[in-house]
Amino acid sequence: MLGVALVGYGLLGLSGWRLSVAPRHERWAGPLAGAATGLMAGVTGVFVMPVAPYLQALNLDKDDLVQALGMAFTVGTLALAVMLAARGEWQVTAAWQSALALLPAIAGMQLGQWLRARMAPLLFRRCFFIALLALGGHQLLR
Repeated sequence: MLGVALVGYGLLGLSGWRLSVAPRHERWAGPLAGAATGLMAGVTGVFVMPVAPYLQALNLDKDDLVQALGMAFTVGTLALAVMLAARGEWQVTAAWQSALALLPAIAGMQLGQWLRARMAPLLFRRCFFIALLALGGHQLLR
């Protein structure tokens, strides 16, 4: 399911199709997107679909979009940690390994910010979705 979600998001982004949510519809669309994201996260463990396309549909500027995505992924990750702990499946050794995995993630975010500041938005977007498509394709092949 993870590969399917990433390939779907990559193809959606590369297609140029843009969903748009009018402010008057945000009241019901936001909770619907959140519930659907929770469902997908429960199946795949990844918090990308459909929250990322939904946040893009709000027509935020690029810095606000990146911040909103980061906040959504942080809340999703914390919710996952709470649920693992509540079910007795949280392990200290795994937590330390996950904490160590933050180091390359932070380095990747720094690189992404550096590239985003130096690349045309369209080129950055295209590269981002190609990377998601490749990652999803790799997951499907595995």
